[in-house]
Amino acid sequence: MESILVSSCLLGRPVRYDGRGKAVHDELFAQWRTEGRLVPFCPEVSGGLPVPRPPAEIVGDAAAVLDGTAQVRTAAGEDVTEHFVRGARLALEAAERAGARIALLKQGSPSCGNGRVHDGTFAGVSVAGDGVTTVLLERNGVSVFSEDDLLAVQSLLKELEK
Repeated sequence: MESILVSSCLLGRPVRYDGRGKAVHDELFAQWRTEGRLVPFCPEVSGGLPVPRPPAEIVGDAAAVLDGTAQVRTAAGEDVTEHFVRGARLALEAAERAGARIALLKQGSPSCGNGRVHDGTFAGVSVAGDGVTTVLLERNGVSVFSEDDLLAVQSLLKELEK
């Protein structure tokens, strides 16, 4: 049975920057939870950030963050890049330990965003892009989806389990 690395906040755990969760209420998600497929992980907390914490955004892009040429900063200008990179590496280790070839991560997050992230200006503007953890997972062969893509996850699960 395939495992799915999942953002802890999507299970309702209060680990987001604002101290809340963002539980997914969907039959497929509930089924995967019941089947024991879900491997919860929060890269930001695992990377050493507290709950709650100031919101952070990528200044540049996530690939550049991993390559050491861009940063993740709070609105006050604090450089929290080290925490995001550490959390991404720990997420990859968790996926590898679980044998997870799929990750279901929180859309919009500077760690977990898949396809959309904030633009680094703290103006509430979202742009095309991925989070730091998403990029590292994908570089290492893990397929990453957002909570809006549950049917695509189900399709890949069926393909991988043939």
